[in-house]
Amino acid sequence: MQSWVGKALAGAPDRQADQPPSDWAELLSWWDEQRVKMLDGLADPDAPAWLPFAGYPPFAGSWARRQAHEAAIHRLDAEHALTPTPSVVFPPEFAADGIDELITVLVPGRDDWSGSRFEGTVILRATDAGREWNVRLAPGVPPAPGAGAPDLTIEGSADAVYRRVWGRPSVAVVAGEVALLEPLASP
Repeated sequence: MQSWVGKALAGAPDRQADQPPSDWAELLSWWDEQRVKMLDGLADPDAPAWLPFAGYPPFAGSWARRQAHEAAIHRLDAEHALTPTPSVVFPPEFAADGIDELITVLVPGRDDWSGSRFEGTVILRATDAGREWNVRLAPGVPPAPGAGAPDLTIEGSADAVYRRVWGRPSVAVVAGEVALLEPLASP
């Protein structure tokens, strides 16, 4: 992934990442080179960059945000592989940003909503971050900011809501029509 992101930071890449070497010793060096290239590309958040996601500003800072949440969720997955209760707890502001990224950028930016039949209002409430997202689902259109009585509420610490909306085990309180989470699922 870092190889592909490094290319995206330099301009529109082809959709294929570079093929890594098959030799283990060479692979570790290659991966380090890709990581350094990506980090160098992220150094100036205002530098122009190509992004495949609608709704993101075309700057390196958008890639920094995307990669931070990508790494955080993969870290959580790795910890879950070792223990049912990972020790990592994401800070409220970071977790709230991850909820916001998913709900306001990634999910609405999906290609085709014409087949969606979901309808209702979802409220996500990150109590320790003082943030709330009110999302309206309607047939055939992307989720959008909405208002009204919730058909589904997810509430808890930002960390708990972050985990829940990204489809990871969570202690967030979920009340209402759980099926409404389907169109909000992480990519």
